[in-house]
Amino acid sequence: MTRWGTIRRRAALLLAGLVLLEAAPVMAAESAAEQISGFRLKHGEGRVVRDATLDRIAMDQARAMAAKDDLSHDALGPFNKRVAPSGAGRAAENIAYGYDNFEKTLGQWIDSSGHRKNLLLHNASRVGIASAKNPSGKRTYWAMVIAGDYEPKGKKNKDKEPLVAVKREAAPTSKPKSSNCHVKLLGLCI
Repeated sequence: MTRWGTIRRRAALLLAGLVLLEAAPVMAAESAAEQISGFRLKHGEGRVVRDATLDRIAMDQARAMAAKDDLSHDALGPFNKRVAPSGAGRAAENIAYGYDNFEKTLGQWIDSSGHRKNLLLHNASRVGIASAKNPSGKRTYWAMVIAGDYEPKGKKNKDKEPLVAVKREAAPTSKPKSSNCHVKLLGLCI
């Protein structure tokens, strides 16, 4: 094989690896939405799908909590202002720290009455989920934003009332076990 052939082969393998690495968070992301949808369907509510705007809101929240190493809905300011860009009529946020994977975090939320109520938000159709490690890399912070009752495009809120009304506080969870991960995204160690 010529030198250029070897370089092309290595480049193709690198590109294939990058494509798989890029797809992995999406596959994990869909899995999280499917897990939430499965829980919602068992309790008479509809499916939710991932939403890029809600994912960004959740990621900003998870990163802010991780950077401050503080579990707080107000890490970036009031929830209703943070979620306003989503255009949702109703929204709720669950936060947590402790587990390194979404499945265990979801189980923790299901076992908590306030978090469970948020997961079962009536008419919710979209969700955003994110996690971030604190500066020491020893604690994973999670944020989930679930929303529904979207305003039709071009329609204004005539009553001038806030469109977002639901938020529940999360109780701290146990500290996670030490991990060799430097970056963790939706349960994937990178």
